[in-house]
Amino acid sequence: MSAPPVISIIVPCDESTPLLTGTLASIREQRWLQPEVLLLDRSGGRLESSPATPERAGPRVVPVTGISDSEALNAGIAAAKGEWLLFLQPGDRLVGDMVLSETHNWMKKTESGIVAGEVATDDGEILRLHSQVNAAAGNFLPSSGTFYRATLFAENGGFDPALGPQAFYEFNVRLWKSRVRFKPLPLRIAAVPATGKRAASPVEIREARAVRHRYFSFGRCLPWDVLDVVGGVWRRATRMFRR
Repeated sequence: MSAPPVISIIVPCDESTPLLTGTLASIREQRWLQPEVLLLDRSGGRLESSPATPERAGPRVVPVTGISDSEALNAGIAAAKGEWLLFLQPGDRLVGDMVLSETHNWMKKTESGIVAGEVATDDGEILRLHSQVNAAAGNFLPSSGTFYRATLFAENGGFDPALGPQAFYEFNVRLWKSRVRFKPLPLRIAAVPATGKRAASPVEIREARAVRHRYFSFGRCLPWDVLDVVGGVWRRATRMFRR
């Protein structure tokens, strides 16, 4: 019997795209450590026969049609066999052909439940886990650069099925409140498509506020709630003046 993989990479995807091809290519290029790859297929089966999933990449397709994004992630977690889990989106690329091997070297030296390296956006932003975390302010982990021990999901539950874009934020706060140890890594893990420094959507703001109030006192939440309101007023005023 072969040993279980050290790392499982979970990639949600609606259909095969050039973005997905680039993501898989960066995974295939890894030296010394080949991860398990799971594609969460929301396309109703079209993904499996796509040229974007060549046999050389060795991905395993997990059908997730008809369920929410968070439930799809939980299905991927249940199917994964790796000791550590990494979540990528189509278009995310691992940086360098040794990044997983180098990350594994750090994993072997820590008892932390989470290790997180840098993520660079194509428009020049650098995302990282800071040494001082203000968990009430918003998500503090770059998901494409964060590795979770698989046991964390068995011990703390999976992603909240009621949440969409802020499911990672809720899960990260849940772990932080449970005193799970987070370790920043001095490595750049992934490059991701440009964000354009876009404003958060109303759904993202609403869900972030709900998560914040689930875990923190009213006084702790108030400054960030005020910033949300001010930001919403500013965005509406900006749209009006552009008309």
